[in-house]
Amino acid sequence: MKNLHEKDKRYILNTYNRSDLIINKGEGSYLYDIDGNKYLDMYSGISVNNLGHDKGIVEAMINQAAKYMHLSNYFVSEPVVNLAKLFVENTFASKVFFTNSGTESNEAAIKLCRKYGKQFSENKYELLSAYNSFHGRTNGGLSLTGQEKYQKEFMPLIPGVSYFEYNNIESLKEKVNENTCGLFLEIIQGEGGIVEISQEFIDEVVKLSKEYNFLVVIDEVQTGMGRTGDLFAYEKYNFIPDVVTISKSVGGGIPLGAMLVSEGVEGILKPGDHGSTFGGNPVSCACGEYIMDKLVNTNLCEEVKQKGDYLIRELNNLKEKYPNVIKEVRGRGLMIGVDVGEYANTIKQIAQEKKVLLNSTSNTIIRLLPSLYITYDEINEFLTIFKEIIACCNG
Repeated sequence: MKNLHEKDKRYILNTYNRSDLIINKGEGSYLYDIDGNKYLDMYSGISVNNLGHDKGIVEAMINQAAKYMHLSNYFVSEPVVNLAKLFVENTFASKVFFTNSGTESNEAAIKLCRKYGKQFSENKYELLSAYNSFHGRTNGGLSLTGQEKYQKEFMPLIPGVSYFEYNNIESLKEKVNENTCGLFLEIIQGEGGIVEISQEFIDEVVKLSKEYNFLVVIDEVQTGMGRTGDLFAYEKYNFIPDVVTISKSVGGGIPLGAMLVSEGVEGILKPGDHGSTFGGNPVSCACGEYIMDKLVNTNLCEEVKQKGDYLIRELNNLKEKYPNVIKEVRGRGLMIGVDVGEYANTIKQIAQEKKVLLNSTSNTIIRLLPSLYITYDEINEFLTIFKEIIACCNG
């Protein structure tokens, strides 16, 4: 195990900046390395392990795998239907298309938007997305991602995509026209630094979508599945999207995503228009069914709101004490960004030495995405160590 990093570099394409840790197991909100050291996991596989390292997910996986691991999508499958039913009964959705990842969910939505537009005009194929957004790394997802640093080495991307400034109504109005078929929007920009949409901007999006007849696609890949204290982050804003794309925590650690569609657009894609070999894998969907049951049939989402309020309040108290280090605290529920400027990497490194695992984004933001099951004792454990680190950075 000690030379695993060497083998990783030898055999795996080096597209990731690996941590120097080698993880042996996970339990609850903690990860353990091969030397038995215990780390508080404050980013849950970047919002994938939303129930932490939960043994119930493992049991659901084993039970389904014992029956069958995979069926072609030519066959119906009980766990797949059960999970789709849970989404339809607990969301705006009329139908569900299952995928393996967030970027695949957005690819499906691109196709749906463009086929929708073609009903009205051959030229109605243009897509809109926000600057500083992140919608995935496939060609379509990357085209929607309004960050040049991810795009520039892979140009040209798919045509017909324009970008507006997030939360800037005038910028949006300048880009919308009669050829717009779809608008992709994150309720909270995750990779963009935990920045939340305004009610005024959402209202304008809805108004323009009716005026110019385009679909509103809400990317909830990171914000969905209880992360913000609601099942989906858009629920706060009193509107109904045409499409919601999800993944990350849908399978609790097993690859699974979905495109949720409203009744008005459920008939756009016909048999043969789209598909996926592994999308809606029965084992993945059995795990998803377990997770959705916890989110909709317990008080977990309300607990997330309360824990998030407590954590944000304590972080803001720390900001008042150390304003030179903490510039701003942003977020909702257990999706929180702490703007620490140039201290981000230092804080991340010291935290690991103190047995807390933190994620950073935009080079300045400590992004907190702990398990939704994190306890108040564990939150306080994080806060104690984080306060020590911030005090150290303050000098």
